[in-house]
Amino acid sequence: MKPERALIAERALARHDPALLRPGPSAADLLPAFTRMSERMVRTLRAALSPLLGGKEPQINPAKPMQTDFEDFCSEIPRLAANSLFHIGTAPFMLTVEGEHVLRLVDRAFGGPGDTPASLPKEFPLSAELMIARVEQTIAACLALALGGANSSAIKAIRRDTSLAQLGAMPDATPVAGLTFNVIEQGRMPWALSLAFPIETLAQIFAHGDAAKPTRPPRGPNKPTDAPFSDLPIEVCAVLVDMQLPLVTVSTLEVGQILSVPIARNVPLIVGGKACAQGTIGALDDRVAIQITQLS
Repeated sequence: MKPERALIAERALARHDPALLRPGPSAADLLPAFTRMSERMVRTLRAALSPLLGGKEPQINPAKPMQTDFEDFCSEIPRLAANSLFHIGTAPFMLTVEGEHVLRLVDRAFGGPGDTPASLPKEFPLSAELMIARVEQTIAACLALALGGANSSAIKAIRRDTSLAQLGAMPDATPVAGLTFNVIEQGRMPWALSLAFPIETLAQIFAHGDAAKPTRPPRGPNKPTDAPFSDLPIEVCAVLVDMQLPLVTVSTLEVGQILSVPIARNVPLIVGGKACAQGTIGALDDRVAIQITQLS
């Protein structure tokens, strides 16, 4: 069907501002924000990893983020490694830890010295899978805090596999920013947590600029049962005798002399010059003991 007359637009065609059509941020723009994020992660990783390391905080040294592709990032990953694919929202990134270091953590968790088996297994045992899950949870929580206190439930470990081919994290040619946290403990071999963030993932994370420093919730006064005050030694005095003697008696004291000592039924406990409790004298095993009867 041919129109009887030419089509004429009723109004001018829309024109888009070139600023709205500009390409997303480049890797050069994203890497500085990524570096600052890694520095914030260091502060939380030290405390977060301490339960896995016998309660002692390690030293964390972050390497400078490097831009590469995913194939190059994976080229140095050994055959046995804990490779975990994460999603932050819908954007992927990957964590990898060498299998040797995972098995050392497992050995320490069961009270061992942190030794590696003479020969590495082909697959991780169940105990190692549980340890990997704890590391994944630690990374998700620390990354959420480093991004400004975001909801950690938005950062999830999707799947894990020792085989990178089976994991299928991302195509080999994907441009990524690689980040390595070197974990250093006194008297032990250092180990590392390595992460690969696609540039597109960083563009989504920092779409609205670098995250502001999260505000801490207001803290109330520390309790005496909380660290570091809980281990503070306090001098406690149990006053068994508090009597007065004439000066003449004190001046004429002799060896072998017997003094009548009136021991009170209620013995005060003195802390910092003030009575904090009272108790009665008794015996426990082969020692003199005080049973608390009243708190001041």
